[in-house]
Amino acid sequence: MRITSKGQVTIPKEIRDGYGLLPGTEVEFLVEKGRVTVRKLEGGEHRGRAIVERLENASGGDIPLTTEEIMRMTRGEDWGTGRLEEDDGDPG
Repeated sequence: MRITSKGQVTIPKEIRDGYGLLPGTEVEFLVEKGRVTVRKLEGGEHRGRAIVERLENASGGDIPLTTEEIMRMTRGEDWGTGRLEEDDGDPG
């Protein structure tokens, strides 16, 4: 098994099925005594929910943003132009 240039690795299907690692499952990496292990987060906070909670807290409980505005923000796009901001790592 090889790690891609993006740091990705494919978890074998037997392991995904056996441990309930479905698309979108949150996992964490643990480093202990020179070993790296990955484990499924049980009852962990989902990334999307964490984003919504931060927006709610920042706005006093009311999110005055449209879905499109939130999507632009999560993609790192410029709010006014819809273009990606400078130095986003995009070669284009």
